[in-house]
Amino acid sequence: MRRTFGRALAATLLVMVLSMADWAAWLGWDQHMDELPDGSVRGPYEAWQVIGLVGVLLVIGVVVARRVSAVAAVLGATLGMTAAAAYDWSDDASGLWVIGAGLVMLGTFVVSLFVAVLARFVRRPAH
Repeated sequence: MRRTFGRALAATLLVMVLSMADWAAWLGWDQHMDELPDGSVRGPYEAWQVIGLVGVLLVIGVVVARRVSAVAAVLGATLGMTAAAAYDWSDDASGLWVIGAGLVMLGTFVVSLFVAVLARFVRRPAH
């Protein structure tokens, strides 16, 4: 029992750190808004950055859910993404970063739970 708990805790922490590194690699470096010709702004993230972030997170989640624990995959991803978003956005003076970080937490939890359950319980076809 102790060995299993320790392994799951280590996996949770690893997924958390990898999730934060994933955020930093794909989104953390891009902090400027793009001004469009009509004067409006968009950004700071492009679609390809978010797709890359989610793709790497999916791979991490599937591997950990299949090999160690679905709970570790879900908790680690949720905590890591939430911490990274909160850190990245906390300089927003309006205070709306709290709502954004909460939405990141909710979205990451729901999607990672779905992915982890599928990864854990869907069996590969026999050869």
